[in-house]
Amino acid sequence: MPSSPTSGQPHGIPAEYFTNSYVFNWRNQTFRSDLILILPIAGCLGTGLWLHHPAAGMIAASGAMTVGFGAKQSIDESRLLPMLFVTLGMAFAAFLGVVIGHTNFFLVAMAALWGFGYGMLTRREAGYSWVGQQCVITFLVASAFPASVEAAGERALLIFAGGALQILSSAILFRAYGELGAHLASLARYIREEEVALQAAVLETAQSVKQRKILNSALPYSLMLAITLSVTTQIYRQLQFPSGYWIPMTALLVLKPGVTDTVNRAVARVLGTLAGAILVSFCIAHLNPSPVVLASFTLLFAWLSYGTLDVNYALFSAFITGYTVFLLSLANMPGPVIAQRRALCTALGGSIALIVRLVVISRRLSLWKRAAASVHQRV
Repeated sequence: MPSSPTSGQPHGIPAEYFTNSYVFNWRNQTFRSDLILILPIAGCLGTGLWLHHPAAGMIAASGAMTVGFGAKQSIDESRLLPMLFVTLGMAFAAFLGVVIGHTNFFLVAMAALWGFGYGMLTRREAGYSWVGQQCVITFLVASAFPASVEAAGERALLIFAGGALQILSSAILFRAYGELGAHLASLARYIREEEVALQAAVLETAQSVKQRKILNSALPYSLMLAITLSVTTQIYRQLQFPSGYWIPMTALLVLKPGVTDTVNRAVARVLGTLAGAILVSFCIAHLNPSPVVLASFTLLFAWLSYGTLDVNYALFSAFITGYTVFLLSLANMPGPVIAQRRALCTALGGSIALIVRLVVISRRLSLWKRAAASVHQRV
């Protein structure tokens, strides 16, 4: 780590633009407690290899992996609620993505709509916005595998199974099975509460537009996300680039309401992804690993991803890249090629997110200058 906040930085660029890349908060590591979250992923991968269906195990493991991150979130002071909500949401998103993935028009429109919805959730408790973000990502990933309704149902069930296994395992090991039972019994109430919250959000947005107080609402960020996702999804579909869904996915992950946060995330995400891609490509090229070894490396990088989530975003991005490449390699996809694609798509998605953010800022500054000039002329 650099000895000072400005060491190694280009002249004139604020230090805060790189904090996600060079600041390491090792006090936030959670390696020991995260061993619990690895067990369901291992179960999914092991079952897939045992049944000679590694792709099915891979999909279920991806569900368990994402739901495991929910244990680091909170809704109503509960770690299980984010896990429960995201399991249900991802299953639906996966089904919808596979079905809609056949048609570009509906896919782009739905990506924009879901991006807008996620933007509106950012004004609520952080756990809710995280659930929304993961559902959008699942939808984008599933859209790259258009198939029949039956295949969509199978993918949704596999993700649900992996997520359910993670929830059950966590509830038992965290000794929170009583809490899980109460949450399951209250699902209908939660759904009604979300309907009321959605109606309230719509009314609040309408009032903001009517009173011309848009800048103080979630609407600008939501619209920016909708536009960005529609553009990046269209680009990924037109390029017909394998694994191109990483372009809109990266844009979604790095685009934040503030320009500093966006630059910070984009730089760290690209640097971490490049580092992870190089590392994993080297490992796969020199080890020629068997499926069991690939599964073992997948678990290792999943554990490292969990443990470094709150340590450093660039480091986390490197480990999550390694996890993704090793996971996809189980489906007989060439690891080095996957790593190269992820690095390229991440760089493209991050660049587009930055461009969109800068265009919005430029447009806003132009409007402010016009308004100031108009006031000055009147005076």
